[in-house]
Amino acid sequence: MSDELTVLDYVKALLTPWRGAPPPIPPLEVERDGEPVPTNELEFTKPGQEFSPIDEQFPVQPVENIAGRDFVFPWRAIVALGLALAAQISLEPGPERTWGLGCGIYLFAAAWVIWANFRKDWILPDYPVVRKVIDQMQVRWIYLIAGAVFSMLAFLTLGGNRFTLINFLLWISAIVFIMIGFWQPSKVDHKSILIRTTRLFTNRDWDFKISSWSILLIFCAAIVIFFRFYRFGSVPPEMVSDHAEKILDIWDVLNGELSVFFPRNTGREGFQMYLTAIVIKLFGTGFSFNSLKIGTILAGLITLPFIYLLGVEISNKRAALIATIFAGIAYWPNIISRVGLRFSLYPLFVAPAIYFLIRGLRRSNRNDFILAGLFLGIGLHGYTPFRIAPFVVLIAVGLYLIHSQSKGFRKQTGFQLLILILVSLIAFLPLLRFWLENPELFSYRAFTRFGSIESPLPGPAGLIFFRNLWNAVTMFFWSNGEIWPVSVPHRPALDVVSAALFFVGIILLVIRYLRRHIWLDLFLVLSVPLLMLPSILSLAFPSENPTLNRTAGALVPVFLIIGLSFDGFLSGIESRISQPLNKVLVWTVGLIFLFWSGFQNYDLVFNQYQQNYNQSAWNTSEIGDAIRDFTDSIGSQENAFVVAYPHWVDTRLVGINAGFPTRDFAIWPDDLPKTLEASGPKIFIIKIDDADALVTLQSLYPEGIVQRYSSENMEKDFFQYFVFAD
Repeated sequence: MSDELTVLDYVKALLTPWRGAPPPIPPLEVERDGEPVPTNELEFTKPGQEFSPIDEQFPVQPVENIAGRDFVFPWRAIVALGLALAAQISLEPGPERTWGLGCGIYLFAAAWVIWANFRKDWILPDYPVVRKVIDQMQVRWIYLIAGAVFSMLAFLTLGGNRFTLINFLLWISAIVFIMIGFWQPSKVDHKSILIRTTRLFTNRDWDFKISSWSILLIFCAAIVIFFRFYRFGSVPPEMVSDHAEKILDIWDVLNGELSVFFPRNTGREGFQMYLTAIVIKLFGTGFSFNSLKIGTILAGLITLPFIYLLGVEISNKRAALIATIFAGIAYWPNIISRVGLRFSLYPLFVAPAIYFLIRGLRRSNRNDFILAGLFLGIGLHGYTPFRIAPFVVLIAVGLYLIHSQSKGFRKQTGFQLLILILVSLIAFLPLLRFWLENPELFSYRAFTRFGSIESPLPGPAGLIFFRNLWNAVTMFFWSNGEIWPVSVPHRPALDVVSAALFFVGIILLVIRYLRRHIWLDLFLVLSVPLLMLPSILSLAFPSENPTLNRTAGALVPVFLIIGLSFDGFLSGIESRISQPLNKVLVWTVGLIFLFWSGFQNYDLVFNQYQQNYNQSAWNTSEIGDAIRDFTDSIGSQENAFVVAYPHWVDTRLVGINAGFPTRDFAIWPDDLPKTLEASGPKIFIIKIDDADALVTLQSLYPEGIVQRYSSENMEKDFFQYFVFAD
């Protein structure tokens, strides 16, 4: 047994003074250069104050700098990257595509990566030195008690799956008071801030300075915004049935039904419904595909600054910017944002939750744990696959605790983890109440994929799991699945450049972990499959794995690894080649690879994805336009009908596109005679090969006129059958 004094031992001693004075608390030890140092040997004056810089990692690995020597080309790294690129090119879709050749070249590339790393031609950027904080584990009890009261009142009033003004304010108050109760105030000189602010507004001569880095950030932001908003209305062009469910839920919200959980179509969390309702109110875009897209594209864009902050936290600004711009132009995050469904909410909340968690663990800062808990709890209101995030957080903390970098901070990390859990639980409170009231509905959709509720497992669960795991972790290089609304089926999830850099980055992280045993290296590698588990665990429907939407949370660590990998490659050029040639080569190589990646991703999104989506989705917008033309001219919505036909258009989408969000224009063929009772002009939309419906209408309305509507896709033409008033 360990002789280490625990908090429980100390509390017991305080509560039983007759047994003697409580044992003295030994000084907390931290690590400096791999050696334990008692905290009483460090200088700090106030609870929670940061003390002298202490790197939580091992000493910085030396980088050989021979810039002053003659031209020394980092040829091992060049060969390694060239082989990785060649391997990925061989895995691109095409008639000659075989996995054997690509795997063979990748294995050869891995050997060169190891050699290049051993000779320091290609090494990852080191983790920045950080300052750890001594947490005195003090709280503001008055605020915590108030937060507990508000939490109980909110829980009691959140029943019935409804938000009201009262329970919403109680819930928000609970979050605020709990956060304030745990928050550690910073050592900010508010008087100094006030003076500087006053001077800013009273000084008539403002002096703005824009650095070259600021210009670079603006340039990269412009590129990303172009990729995310270019051809906004037409890529993709049509809604699918899931969009109809969302539009109807948003209609309910804007008509006063403020649900916590939306039970339509096996149940959905409500964040997107409220986000889109705000978009409709702010931009006046109505109940449309564009309203859905605006919200999800903005969610995708907001994710990127947190990827940048994560990159800065674990490396440097250049690696962070590389990760951000590659994520910004990549086809994977672009598509899941443009499709207008909840998919981009998964990385939206994963990025800040992981950022504040990693920052909190590296700095032992309680406030970062509080913010991580907030994003964790709110994220559970977003997209169902985010439910894996709490387990990822626990695994991250567990990895940190079992590694030497946590020595001297394990107790306070446990205390901070409890705070994180409590804050996330309060943020999750409305859904928690719904879950307790409706456990089957809350879990139904997840269990239909994981278990045999909807369909029996097609084989042994273990075998399916490992097959799914393999298919998921290889999707970056081989196939991202067959779900056409969110992918170009059966192609890699990453472009050639990104896939090659990701492959190299994984190898370099594993090598560094084996050498230095840094917990964060291991977590970055493991977080990728962990965040893909919502797709991997589709045991009942293995054909749905992999899919880019349920694996979307993994794009955060994936592009971070890409940024680390490419920064390491560029650093090899800088350190191995003399100035100023090294700077020229760094910019040249960087721009070439950025252009290569951008060109391929542009083609994937705006050509391949667009064409495949057009061929696969039904043209409900064209049918909606035809009905709107009819209602705007001679008829009314009551006399417009779409004759139902198996596996054809979702007639609810026709109503949404026509401007009647709650109108389903479907009519079954057997009900066509009932339309004789209606007076006035009528229009019937008929599938082009539904001869029976056309014959029936001609017998009912012999004076009717049939027209063929020429669609932009000739395979999706349809008949319009007009009946004019008597």
